[in-house]
Parts: sequence; C-alpha cells; structure tokens
Amino acid sequence: MHDGATTLPIGVANRYQSSWDRSIFLRSQYALGTNASPAQTSLVLIALLTRSRRGRLGLAPSRAVDCLHLSFDCRTMDARPATLPLLSVVIPIYNEVDSIPPLLDALTHTMETLGTPYEIICVDDGSKDGSSTLLRNLACDRTDLCVVLLRRNYGQTPAMAAGFNYAKGSVLITLDGDLQNDPADIPHLLAKLHEGYDLVSGWRRNRQDHAITRLLPSKIANWLIGQVTGVELHDYGCSLKAYRAEVVHDMNLYGELHRFLPALAFIEGARITEIPVRHHARRFGTSKYGLGRTLRVIVDLVTIYFMRTFLTRPMHVFGPFGLLSIASGFGISIYLAFEKLILTNDIGDRPLLLLAVVLFISGIQLLSFGLLAEMVMRTYHESQQRPIYRVREVVGSQPQPIPQSHSPTITISPGTNP
Repeated sequence: MHDGATTLPIGVANRYQSSWDRSIFLRSQYALGTNASPAQTSLVLIALLTRSRRGRLGLAPSRAVDCLHLSFDCRTMDARPATLPLLSVVIPIYNEVDSIPPLLDALTHTMETLGTPYEIICVDDGSKDGSSTLLRNLACDRTDLCVVLLRRNYGQTPAMAAGFNYAKGSVLITLDGDLQNDPADIPHLLAKLHEGYDLVSGWRRNRQDHAITRLLPSKIANWLIGQVTGVELHDYGCSLKAYRAEVVHDMNLYGELHRFLPALAFIEGARITEIPVRHHARRFGTSKYGLGRTLRVIVDLVTIYFMRTFLTRPMHVFGPFGLLSIASGFGISIYLAFEKLILTNDIGDRPLLLLAVVLFISGIQLLSFGLLAEMVMRTYHESQQRPIYRVREVVGSQPQPIPQSHSPTITISPGTNP
C-alpha cells in the first residue's frame, strides 16, 4: 500500500466542473482496489476521463494528461483538486448591473467571516444591461469569483444548472442577484445543514413583495406544491438555500424546475428543513416574475408528481387504466353478443358497440404506452449507470458494490477447454 498523498504533475484542471466529475475518479477503485500505486491510478483515471459518459470532459489521452492536476490519497482513493473550496455560492444573474457590486461586497464580507475556503459563481443569463461586462471585469480582479456567461437568456433553471455544474464545493448555496436575499443569513443555513440535513431552505416570513401579484399566488402555489409533493415548506420560491453537493448532482434540472428543488431532492432521499430568513425590498431594477408563472407551476407539478411516484414503475400508471379499459370493453361486448345471439336484437346502430371497440383499443394502447415507458425508464437508468436507490451511509467493513460494467468477464477462444 502506498501511504501518504501523492501529487501527479499533470496540469491545472481548467475543465474540472463539478463534484459529479470527481465521481469519475472514485470509479477507479472498482478497477484497482486500494492497493494501487499512483502510476496505476493515474493510468486508470486518464482512461476514464477520455470516455466520460456525460461528455463533460471527453478529453483525448494527451489532453487528459495536460489538463488535470489532482491530489490523491492512495489509502482512501480520495481524489480532489489541490485547492478545492468547501463552499460554492451560485448566483444566477439577469439584468442586475446595479445590484452586483453591493451584493458581492456583502457576500464577500460574510464568507470571509466564516473563514472557510469558498468560491462565488455568477451565471449571467444573457443580460443586456451591462451585467456581463461588469462581471467579466470583476472576475479578472478577484480570485474567488468565477463568471459563467451564457450565450442567451435561457431562464433561471438552466442558469442554476450551469452554476451547479461548475461548482466544486462540498456545500452549495444559492441566492438571487437582486439583493432581496441577505447573505448574512448564510451562516444560519450552514449551522442548520450541519445538524444532519441535506437541504436547508430559506423562509421569507416577512416578505417584501406586492401582495396581489406576488404574495397571494406564492401562498397558493406553496400549499399546492406541498400537497402534491409531500414536502410541506412555507416558501418554495425562496432562492436562498444550502445543499450538500451530492444531493445537487443527483438531480437533473429541465424546464423551470428550479422552483421544485426541494421536491426533487426529496425524490433523491434528502432530509429537508427550512429556517426563517430576512427579505429586503428590491432596490434596483424590476422583478422578472408575475402572475403568468402560475400556470407553468401547475403544469410542472404534474411532472414532479409523476417523477416522485412512478419514475421507476411507469407501468403502474398506464397498466391499471389499460386493464380497466379492456375489461370494460370486453364486458360491453359480451352484453352486446347476448343481445344479438340470444335476444336477436339489432346492435349495428347502437352507441354501445362503438364504445366497446373504443375502450378495447384504448386499453391496448395504454398498455403499450406502459411497456414503452418501462423500456425508456430502464434505458435512462442503465445508460447512465444510474441506480434506482440512493445510499446515505454504509456502516462497517462492507465491500464496495461493483458496477455491472466492471463485472469480470471470461473469454474462451475456439478450441480451448474451459
């Protein structure tokens, strides 16, 4: 066994984006175990990097050697960048040029008070008011600031997803860029997170927004989301949240699902709580939200409910309705056959005959949809080697599970006796 930490002289990780990418390195222990030398480990890691299944790295072998600088502890196979921050603050920005300087000043003061290595990731979502230029200039002068400039305005969910992908901390904190969230509440979120929770959400108890266009729709949406998802929070819309990185990188964000991050985390088995936080009136610019988002929330709720209840068993959605439809059509057909054959009544012009045909065909279609959904679900999980469970902790000297792709295989050449 090789004791101590060994640094491999292989460049700076310019494309090292998230803690998910770090999981690539941990996969090497399945191939080598814990007795591997640094040289053996580096070769396996380079091979894994060149065939990254998500395409985030996807480097040629020579680039994999030139673009990575890793620090290995060969006793635990723990791989990490040499200067990995513990806290990553993700801020989506859209037309907030006046809010950026005071926000970064307040945030920097809070983070320096904590005395913990940190990074600030500002994601500019296609701003048109000069925010991108200001952020680019600030990033050139600060070592704690990373700016991600999106090509156009994609929306808050893609902006947050981009920030999560570039975050390297073990704890991620999100907040809005409009100065309505107070960075001084971050230590309280972290203290609550350290009590054993995976996600701590802010609750804007004294919210400083318009009562009709913001507060009333928000209260209705929060109640509805809580009833549908089973995660009852007072304030789903508060962007000030603290997450453990492993929970964030288990979630895939699409559409406008940023409102449902606690529900998505709950699907992944996260322990969730909330604490009251301060909320300030907007000082600069105008709000990007309105009543128009209410319908989008309702539509997204359908997706969340399906993911929470039937993600790994979609046949349980389509199957019962399909069987009920087929049984109903079959029952009506028997009744019509009795009428025709026994009672000699004419059934050619009766609506029940058409209903029986429609019910029978609809039932077959529903069962077919269920089978297709099952195939898609299995392809989704197996193509990404994504398990249908999440392990919180393993206690004792239990062996590591071996992925199916690393199962040993035996090749027998023609004419060879096994």
